[in-house]
Order: sequence, then C-alpha cells, then structure tokens
Amino acid sequence: MSEEHTETGTGWPQPARPGGPVGEPDPRPEAPEADEVSPLAPEGGSPGPEEGATVDLSAGGGSSGAVPVGRRLTSAGAMIALLLGLLGFTLVVQLRTTSTDPTTAATRQEDLVRIFSDLDSREKRLRQDIESLEESQRQLRSGEQGRQAALEEATRRADEMGILAGTLPARGPGLTVRFEAGSKPISAYRVLDAVQELRGAGAEAMQISGGGGGAARIIASTYFLDGSGGDLVVDGRRLSGPFTITVIGDPTTMATALKIPGGVAASVAGDGGNVIVEDREVVEVSQLHEPVKLEHARPVS
Repeated sequence: MSEEHTETGTGWPQPARPGGPVGEPDPRPEAPEADEVSPLAPEGGSPGPEEGATVDLSAGGGSSGAVPVGRRLTSAGAMIALLLGLLGFTLVVQLRTTSTDPTTAATRQEDLVRIFSDLDSREKRLRQDIESLEESQRQLRSGEQGRQAALEEATRRADEMGILAGTLPARGPGLTVRFEAGSKPISAYRVLDAVQELRGAGAEAMQISGGGGGAARIIASTYFLDGSGGDLVVDGRRLSGPFTITVIGDPTTMATALKIPGGVAASVAGDGGNVIVEDREVVEVSQLHEPVKLEHARPVS
C-alpha cells in the first residue's frame, strides 16, 4: 500500500482538489478540511442514510407510480362483487315473494291435502296410460297376433277419437254440475272456467244443457258467449238458465278441482250464485257435435 493510501485512512488515494495538484490543500477559503471529505459522499453535501437505518418505500414521497395494495381492484374482482350483489338481491326478492304469497297463506291444510291427492290420482292415471300403451306396442310386435291386435287397437282409438270429437255418445261415472244464478247472471267466463277445471281434472266427455231443454256437446273448439237476458250462447246455440254440465271422469278428482279455494264454486258464490256438484255412478253424454263438412281436405290412404 502506498503512502497516499495510508494518509487518507480509507485505502484510497486522496481526491484531487480543483485548485492544485494532488496532495495540496484546496485554495478556496470555504473548502472543507481534507480529512472531512470522503470519496463516497454524494455531491452537494447531503448525508446518506445512517448505518442500520431502514428506508420506508411505502411512503407517499416515493415513486410517483406506486399504488397502495389495498386500493388495487381488478376488473375481475369488480365483476365478481357485482354478480354476488345481484344474486343476493334476487334471493331476497324470491324469499319475500314466497313468504307473502296470499294464495298459499290462505289455503287450509285440508285443501292442500285434497290438491296433493288430486295430483297423485292424476299421476296414477298417467302411469296406467303409459302401461297400456306399452302393452299395445308389445302386442303389435308379437308376430302372428300383430294383425288382430292392430285391428283392435285401431278400433279402440277410433272410438276414443269419436268421443273426444263429440261424434259418438259416451257413458260412464262422472258428475252433474248445476249453475244457479243469484243477483248476477252466470257469465260465459264462469262456465268456461268450469270447463277448463274439469278438463284439467281428467274429464273425458262433456255436454251442457239449459233450462229450456236445449243442449250442446263440449269439445276442444267449443266457444261460450254471453247472451241477452242471462242466456248463454254455446257454439251458436242459445241456452237459457239454469245451466247443467254433465261430465264423465273421476268424480272425486273433478269435484275437488271445482271446490278449491278461489275456484269456480267460490267465484260463482261471490257473484251471488250457487254451484251444485253431484256424484253419479253412471252419466250419459248423448248430445252429438255435428262434424265440419270439409270442402278441400281429403284423407290420404
């Protein structure tokens, strides 16, 4: 090590002064002493951080682009928060709607039991229809008996279609539903409502008759209109009250459908009228519907 290294005490040669050669003092009067100047000190005289001190990089005086971690919210996070908020709002609205349903709250336990029994009966009837169709399918595929089974199946379906179309009479267990007017006449809307309820409960054939003796077969295309003086127009035929619907089907299921809270019987009673429902072991639907005469359509063999 040279003498210059030893004199500075840092192992480095003493820096050159701007006023003279190396080793000579700085001629400037305000210049610091030679032993106060360190080659590692920054220019301008501002001292660096003390040894062992830590620098706070999270302070606001740091780099201008730094953002606190708590404020970093990505677009995906915002979308997730929005979806969760919408889901919570939907659940709250659904719960309030369900809890404040006036129909369910006003229904008695006995009526709910009847409704469930009606649904069970309808399910059993549909299962029986499925089993019958599956049995017919097996018979049609059985070989030699296929022709006879196909003929019997076609005859049965033709009879069913004739009953549904109103071109054939029918007989079986069912109901008679009598509408008696009160302060207000029985409207076509109430009668149509009763027909829809009976169809939903499994009615297979229906007809409506008036107090004057006229009758009309009720099929899928039947329409009802209000006539003058409390009369009812059914498929263009005028009927006078009181009106009686004769229907074939399961009596218990159909009677339950007519008597549910807010149903047909309650609506007619609210208008001052009355609905009398009577079970019958055998009823006859004998009124026929005249088929429409086709002008352009022809069957294809």
